[in-house]
Amino acid sequence: MEELVFLVEKSLEGGYTARALGTSIFTEAEDEDEMRSHVRDAVRCHFEEDQRPRVIRLHFVREGIIGNF
Repeated sequence: MEELVFLVEKSLEGGYTARALGTSIFTEAEDEDEMRSHVRDAVRCHFEEDQRPRVIRLHFVREGIIGNF
């Protein structure tokens, strides 16, 4: 696997959640720095060393309201 993408969203309870696309990896963290560390650890636990992706991308999803039309 060349690249693994995580969707990172703010949690309603505070902090952040992240889930990988295409594989069943999920993690939580209090802030963005901690999230980077948790994602690295989760990927290390999920994949053998020779199977790990070369690139891990965090895609931060932010919600916003445009308004009524």
